[in-house]
Amino acid sequence: MNTLIVRLYLYCTLYVFLGYALANRKISQSEITKKPNFLIIVADDLGWSDTSPFGGEINTPNIQMLADGGIRFTDFHTASACSPTRAMLLSGTDHHIAGLGQMVEEIINHPDIWQGKSGYEGYLNDRVAALPEIMQDAGYFTTMSGKWHLGITPNQIPAKRGFDDSFSLLPGAGNHYAYEIAESFLPPVYVRNSTYIDYETLEDFYSSDYFATELIKSLQSNTVINKKPFFAYLPFTAPHWPLQAPTEIIAKYKGIYDDGASVLRKNRLKTQRKLGFLPSDIISAADDIPEEEEWNKLTPAEKAYSAKTMEIYAAMVERMDFAVGRVIDYLKESEQFANTFILFMSDNGAEGASIDSIPISSTWNPDKFFNNSYENIGNKDSFITYGLRWAQAATAPSRMVKGHIGEGGIRCPAIVHYPKLHTSLKISDEFTTVMDILPTVLELANISHPGTIFRKRAVVTPRGKSWVPYLLNRDEHKHVHSEYDFTGWELFGERAIRRGNYKAILVPNESNTAKWELYDLSRDKGELINVAHEREDVLKELVEAWFIYEAETGVILAEDGWAVRMSYDLIASKRIQNVVARIRYWLVPHDEI
Repeated sequence: MNTLIVRLYLYCTLYVFLGYALANRKISQSEITKKPNFLIIVADDLGWSDTSPFGGEINTPNIQMLADGGIRFTDFHTASACSPTRAMLLSGTDHHIAGLGQMVEEIINHPDIWQGKSGYEGYLNDRVAALPEIMQDAGYFTTMSGKWHLGITPNQIPAKRGFDDSFSLLPGAGNHYAYEIAESFLPPVYVRNSTYIDYETLEDFYSSDYFATELIKSLQSNTVINKKPFFAYLPFTAPHWPLQAPTEIIAKYKGIYDDGASVLRKNRLKTQRKLGFLPSDIISAADDIPEEEEWNKLTPAEKAYSAKTMEIYAAMVERMDFAVGRVIDYLKESEQFANTFILFMSDNGAEGASIDSIPISSTWNPDKFFNNSYENIGNKDSFITYGLRWAQAATAPSRMVKGHIGEGGIRCPAIVHYPKLHTSLKISDEFTTVMDILPTVLELANISHPGTIFRKRAVVTPRGKSWVPYLLNRDEHKHVHSEYDFTGWELFGERAIRRGNYKAILVPNESNTAKWELYDLSRDKGELINVAHEREDVLKELVEAWFIYEAETGVILAEDGWAVRMSYDLIASKRIQNVVARIRYWLVPHDEI
């Protein structure tokens, strides 16, 4: 009897104690709802091996932490340039369907080819149900901070495409300190929700820092006011040119790149082999002896200048990682980290273009100019890129860079971190695409795609495939895309089609005599050995698949593919100046729309 009384007393005491503890402890957002949160982080022009999880020497501890606790995707693919990739990300379908069949800069440059054509509107069109719109309708709080590049007029901004809260740079690039000297170059068009902002009112602005701060504020507001699960989008403008970073971080990389791009490439390939990304039987490009000879011909001053551009680039990547860490720290402090699906990715391959012909002085203020001296580069009043050689070092073992259909332009780093997946998978070499993200997010959130009618308009269904079955049960679902699926690419006149490990490409040349080439990516990551003659059967099938892809997505090819190629001198090609005339009006502050 006494024993029974003691037990009852202990049970009652424990019940009261637990009830008091539960009533008084901090309630986290993840406990308010069982629905997962989502954070999509996009780096701008980040090279394949720039971050430490993919073989880089740049200090990126926060991205490394996501990789250590998540999954690295080593065969993740995007479009070969920024806005088409972003259209695919938010629509789940091909960019030729979603409105960015070509970069808006090129559409304006070649109006006779693309302007006014379906799929070439130059902004995220109404034929797609945008991911934030779907999430918004399903009860999620939707927020973004960073680069938009999917439309610049009032009816095309993030607030009109499903974001409850947004702070965005609308064009494709901008000075990272919001500093402008010239009327005709890179207008800094920012918008907060539906209000266009005077960039000069942005205090203590450095892009990566500011975007992270704005996103954290938005998430804090949601936790206090809305108490909804969130879909957050953090597209940085780093490390896109102009190369600018805090001086103290640049100094950390002094001397690291003094041996040139060829040595950097070798070192990164060596690290990739240690990480298991490059098996011994994989063919990669041979060491670039002409490149080393070219470096050795430079004067000491020229070598120092080139090395410093890479030091600045590395500092930009490190500072972006720091910003990612601040967002992660907030999620941990607010006890939302374990319930948040985080995807980190780059939007395309590293940028190899030159901007040597930019205007260096203001047409309206003679006291403002760019100072690209060795001592000043990296500061707000400098404006540089790092060039093709450094970019190719970052995309190795793949061939080419941003703007090109080679793997170097479209194969990008991607990391998924989500503890609730409960998977032992750490590195996946499964072929995946940026179009897969929308169906993956929807399946994890238990939300159905609306089908062919959404918000009283006709929309297309996604072409991407959810990763969830593959991630949860690889014994039953060995692939994301079946052996019969094909994926196509086209941009700047370059074409590619892939099924399984075989990829066919066609790159226009000046004489208009280019022919389809065929590569086996299971052995040839560098696309060095054309097996078109050995496997004519495979090439025939892929070319036939290309024409199906062309018809399904509405690709419009220029008769002269060479004339619309990606230029390595962006400014000389007039791409940016032509589009500036269309967006200059939105520089001035506007009333709420």
